[in-house]
Amino acid sequence: MTTLGGPVGERPLPVVAPHGEIDEDTLEPLRRDIEVALASHGGLVLDAARVTFGDSTFLQLILLTHQRGLLRIAAPSMALRRLFSITGADTVLHLYADLDEALAASSGTGSAPVA
Repeated sequence: MTTLGGPVGERPLPVVAPHGEIDEDTLEPLRRDIEVALASHGGLVLDAARVTFGDSTFLQLILLTHQRGLLRIAAPSMALRRLFSITGADTVLHLYADLDEALAASSGTGSAPVA
C-alpha cells in the first residue's frame, strides 16, 4: 500500500495498487491492504491500471469495500470495466479515468466519476 496526497479529513488517502490476475488464490494481500486502509483512513483509492483479471471473489471484495467506506477505483483495465459492466457494479462504484482524478475527487476537488 502506498500513501499519496488527496487528504480525507486531515490524513492522506492511501492508494492500493495491485497488479496481475486477482482471484481466490491471489486475493489475500489485496484484502489485507484494503483492511488496513479502511481501518486507518476510512477509505482508499484502488489504482487498478495493472489488474489484468478479476474473478467473483475480487468483485465481492470490491463491493464489500464500497459498502464499508470510501472507495475510488482509478484507471480500471478493460477487463475490469467489462466485469463491472456485466454485473452492473459500474452503476454503484466510483470509477475514474486515472489516479489523479480519483485522488482529486477523494479530496473534494475533482470531477464526477466516469462511466
